[in-house]
Amino acid sequence: MSNSRIPGFYRLSLEERRQEIAQRLQIEKEAFHALSLPLGLSLEAADGMVENAIGVLGLPVGVAANFMIDGEAVLVPMAIEEPSVIAAASHMAKIVALSGGFQTKVDASIMIGQIQIMDVLDMDAACYLIKHHREDLLKTANGFCEGMKKRGGGCVDVVPRVFPGMLVVHVHVDCCDAMGANIVNTIVESLAPTLASLVQGRIGFCILSNLADKRLSRAYCSIPYRLLAMDKNSDDGREVAMRIVEGYRFACLDPYRAATHNKGIMNGIDAVAIVTGNDWRALEAGAHAYACRTGKYTSLTTYQLNDDLGVLDCAIELPIAVGVMGGSTQLHPTIKLSLKILGVFGKTAKKLSSLMASIGLAQNLGALRALACEGIQQGHMALHNRKNESN
Repeated sequence: MSNSRIPGFYRLSLEERRQEIAQRLQIEKEAFHALSLPLGLSLEAADGMVENAIGVLGLPVGVAANFMIDGEAVLVPMAIEEPSVIAAASHMAKIVALSGGFQTKVDASIMIGQIQIMDVLDMDAACYLIKHHREDLLKTANGFCEGMKKRGGGCVDVVPRVFPGMLVVHVHVDCCDAMGANIVNTIVESLAPTLASLVQGRIGFCILSNLADKRLSRAYCSIPYRLLAMDKNSDDGREVAMRIVEGYRFACLDPYRAATHNKGIMNGIDAVAIVTGNDWRALEAGAHAYACRTGKYTSLTTYQLNDDLGVLDCAIELPIAVGVMGGSTQLHPTIKLSLKILGVFGKTAKKLSSLMASIGLAQNLGALRALACEGIQQGHMALHNRKNESN
């Protein structure tokens, strides 16, 4: 697929949209049967996924078009109940594609497991012992994740951290293409007795951290001022870019604004997480914790005027811990189809993370441009009204 633009896609019927995607991506039409199931999931499957199941809750699944990420076109399935989100992401992706698309940089899939050790009498000695026995501890830890080690992942570091009244050991685990929560929890629970014996302490909590700051994803784009313009002559493009920067600075300074600013980012990321079977609550927790890593809650995106080149430089950085294997990816037919639609972006955790960062940046750009140019209600409420008229 050379590009993900589908002119007039919104005018097609539901069935015609499915046929268009199936033809473009060469996906067998039978796979789209998942989208025709009652609410997307059978009661039998739901009963096997959660305790005490009594039913299922459906969400609309739409497709964001026009995305070009690291030179590759992709259609992006999104599960979300809010109108305007998919339209805004698609619109900004179209503008960004005209200037080269999104570029990304994604860290290795390192998750952090925490082992709390209490009643340690000599913290300095304990830290020395952990560092001195690092290789032995890693060897022991990797014995609890042999399958992941064979796939090129596994435990890569152990790091002691001292807090008042407790020692906390971070175990860094490369989870490859899995999100990693289950395996990390297994590793820290299994390694804890060895560590407690080594430092002569008492085991406390052993659990994964959702602040995955060793697993950051970044997306970038530069948009010519003229492409941001609202007038026919493209004369006001720099003014729109300046207003976007002013809105970004507002979010940097004021956590009341930053909360809504970052919520818009997560509108896009969560919608992709849900449709691909990933833990959107973990992503939310990690993103908002990362947003206040300096001690003040602030923006996850950055914007800067570049008058030398006549462009608005845009970037996003946040932890994105997702997987394309395990859990509901094997159980839910709509999730399996969504990963197929994503093509290469649905095959590895790093590619999926790069896509999520890009859609988060597109979503934020769309909201800022709307606020800068017309106010959020004009476009947002138009879609609400269209939906209500159809009911």
